Amino acid sequence: MKDALKGQVPVGFVILNSDSVVDHSVIEKELVNMVRESLGPVASFKKVAVVKALPKTRSGKTLRGTMSKIANGEEYNITPTIEDPTIFEYLEPVIRDAFARKG
Repeated sequence: MKDALKGQVPVGFVILNSDSVVDHSVIEKELVNMVRESLGPVASFKKVAVVKALPKTRSGKTLRGTMSKIANGEEYNITPTIEDPTIFEYLEPVIRDAFARKG
């Protein structure tokens, strides 16, 4: 995701098991802490969004570029090879809300 000071910073998207009862904010904080302990604060990993699914092509590749555009508030195109085009109707407000809230 774009950052005024560093240029770009990493963001994470996590899918929990369907039977998970852990609060999303707890998981998000644990992931940030785990990355900071492993890689150090230089990683600048501070933003995580819990999502129910990621946009993937029929061959299974995650559309990272498209997700980056959503996180940055940019326009994006839905590729014709997308497995489930309706995923963006769900993802866009979830990602924008998560990053606006933590930004």
